[in-house]
Amino acid sequence: MPLGPLSLSLTACSRRIARRHPGLFRRLGEHSRTRFVLDPTDLPVVLCLDPNDGLPSVRATRRSCDGAARISGPLAALLGLVHGAYDGDALFFSRDLVIEGDTAAALALRNAVDDAELDISQEIAAMSGPFSGLLLQAAGFAGRRTGVCLARPAEDTAW
Repeated sequence: MPLGPLSLSLTACSRRIARRHPGLFRRLGEHSRTRFVLDPTDLPVVLCLDPNDGLPSVRATRRSCDGAARISGPLAALLGLVHGAYDGDALFFSRDLVIEGDTAAALALRNAVDDAELDISQEIAAMSGPFSGLLLQAAGFAGRRTGVCLARPAEDTAW
């Protein structure tokens, strides 16, 4: 699969998130121009996130990219962390999540994401127009079948 369209889609999604949650990138503070490397270890791609002071870009690559902070772990752990379903400290101490480089930057990103209470399924659905309901149903089904947290869990749901 060519990674150009994936990079463009991820950049568009991250910019929409930036518009809907402007505090997310403001909360990065001094790290608002720090490149983050997100490495889902069970996928053949690495994501390079450049926050660019609230005008983010995401580049998918098959090779590693340089960044100040690298966050590695299984895709399920990374998504669960974004959605608040998993505790970042527990993932780190169990070694399911590996932080390399500027740990202060990685912590700033984690705190910013926690504070924004993101739901990636909702964000993508908001971009999907009349297909949003169908997309949310598909994400719910896929999440139940795979055990991967594809949306922010309800307050009474435990993963």
